[in-house]
Amino acid sequence: MKNKFFYIILLLCNCNMSLANIANEDPNVVAKEMIRECRNIQEKYAVKLHNLSDSLEYIQQKLQVEKGLEQKLDLLIQKDFLQEQTAKVRNDFNTDITKTRYLKGLELIKILYDKVLGLDHHFASVRTFSEINKISNPNNYPEFGKLKDIIKDKKDKKGFDLTSLLGSNIVASVVNVFSGLQNSSMSKEEKEKEMLNVECILDFTLRMHNDLNLIYFETSYLQAANDEIKKDIEIMFKDYTKPIGYIATLPDCRSNDDWDNLKEKLDKYNKELAATTDKDKINKMQINLEFSIDRLLQFIAKYNNFIDDGVKFYQKFKTILNSYENEKKCESKLPIEYKKLKTDIDIAIDKFNIAYKPVEINGSKMKEVLYGINEYK
Repeated sequence: MKNKFFYIILLLCNCNMSLANIANEDPNVVAKEMIRECRNIQEKYAVKLHNLSDSLEYIQQKLQVEKGLEQKLDLLIQKDFLQEQTAKVRNDFNTDITKTRYLKGLELIKILYDKVLGLDHHFASVRTFSEINKISNPNNYPEFGKLKDIIKDKKDKKGFDLTSLLGSNIVASVVNVFSGLQNSSMSKEEKEKEMLNVECILDFTLRMHNDLNLIYFETSYLQAANDEIKKDIEIMFKDYTKPIGYIATLPDCRSNDDWDNLKEKLDKYNKELAATTDKDKINKMQINLEFSIDRLLQFIAKYNNFIDDGVKFYQKFKTILNSYENEKKCESKLPIEYKKLKTDIDIAIDKFNIAYKPVEINGSKMKEVLYGINEYK
């Protein structure tokens, strides 16, 4: 347990940070600043404990050689006082660690919630199904519609038109066009000329239709997953702030810029903790805060997994969009939405790698936070 506290402070604590004025919105930069500040805290308490330990050792040595009863009694009184002071310093250390970890946790929640909302906005602005459908269905291209009209004028009067339902179906529509073109009264040269006008459109849509729809549905999955992440952090915030008596929701806290009021609640809780002499109550109050912090760490792990998945999904989308083998040959005929989609994917990858990147409290660092295990000690 002793080692746990020393390792924990290197990962989740903060010194005199105002939640209403966070200078840096990158949680990883904040974590590095926190580590530097927390090493100062560790050194401060280490010096105090070292001095007390030296004094206790000196008293113990004197007790072993002192013969006078009055002098021995005085030394025993000094020893008891130093032991009480040592216990107090250790308790103050643990209390300070709990308080600072909790405050740092609030800072991280604020930053991560802003990032989750940013992702929510990102998914709301990506390509919609109607736009995906527009570039993946040849029926939406004017050149293909023109060819269908020509065939309709030139077809055998005994033929029939597709229903509106089948007419919008890619396979049925393309088969009908090929069949109509073959049986039309146009010359061979006219047929070849008309086919050249739509060959890139047909090639692109028939090859990429399923892939483009896959991008849409998997983007919808990511959006749904982000909605779940948003709900999780809001629920976690409610549980996180419950011990200190704060009742506002995370959206309300953010929209009302109520971070200072939240910090006042924490200060009040800390004053009550400092004034309490009941060891059981102190332990319970510290555990309430520690449990909240562990919940935050669990959320960070889930957030990191989601961001990692997002990068993998968009890398796959990029591979899919770059897989169209006739892109150079058909470049002038490809829809502008296709090129815009490729650009959007590149931007999304950059956002996931930079703006929404994982918080670097995982792996061995997560072990240090949860269990006090430092693999490099």
